[in-house]
Amino acid sequence: MNTTKTKVCLSCDSSFSCGDISVENKCWCNDYPPIFNLSEGGDCLCPVCFKEACEDKIDAYIETLTPEKALRNKAAALPKTEQLIEGIDYYLEDEKYVFKAWFHLKRGSCCGNKCRHCPY
Repeated sequence: MNTTKTKVCLSCDSSFSCGDISVENKCWCNDYPPIFNLSEGGDCLCPVCFKEACEDKIDAYIETLTPEKALRNKAAALPKTEQLIEGIDYYLEDEKYVFKAWFHLKRGSCCGNKCRHCPY
């Protein structure tokens, strides 16, 4: 039984499908880091607005970090996502992946390769 719902984005007023929650409570938004409380935003955002909200929230968090705070960051403790998300975990530059600070924070430590966005 498909339980997909059509919703209206609180931010841009566009209609979108709110995933098939009949499959293990799985919705497209479950592929994003679990960084929002349900009480923060009311109902759902469309995929574009949700991604932008995630990027903004992650960027704001990263701006507060020092290398010392990065070692005890909350990203490493979050459940791991199976796929990388462009704009959150990485961006492309000359067809090469450039990993962002969030990707490094999820890993939990510095790899020693002097990465451009290493928060450590």
